[in-house]
Amino acid sequence: MLVECSSCSKSNRLPAARAGEKAKCAACKAPLLPLTRPIALSSAHDFDELVRDAPAPVLVDFWAAWCGPCRTLAPELEKIASDQAGRVIVAKVDTEALPELAARFGIRSIPTMIVFRGGKETERLNGALPASAIATRLALQV
Repeated sequence: MLVECSSCSKSNRLPAARAGEKAKCAACKAPLLPLTRPIALSSAHDFDELVRDAPAPVLVDFWAAWCGPCRTLAPELEKIASDQAGRVIVAKVDTEALPELAARFGIRSIPTMIVFRGGKETERLNGALPASAIATRLALQV
């Protein structure tokens, strides 16, 4: 998966299995982990690797740029990524760019959030809600 450095904004390739370890930006050497912002997934391969190999639960937001509620939800997911850094990985899947993933998981409305643990879907939630409600309803409180 590609992780953007919070210091210099360079993209860094990071295997999902290493998301619980220490990693530094290849360009500026700033710490990349824990992930404090959502990761934009750009391929089905990156998605599969992340949900299969991540050492923490993965909250995936299925969204689209034209969707008003999706834009409303974005800052709430930023809060979850920041507040639960190291305990939860937040990822985003653009359903317009990756329609095969949306079809695979039967996404009929957006935004839809799915939590994966150990590669398996464990919870699902539709609609834009505050970060605290999302964390509670998806059992992300650690």
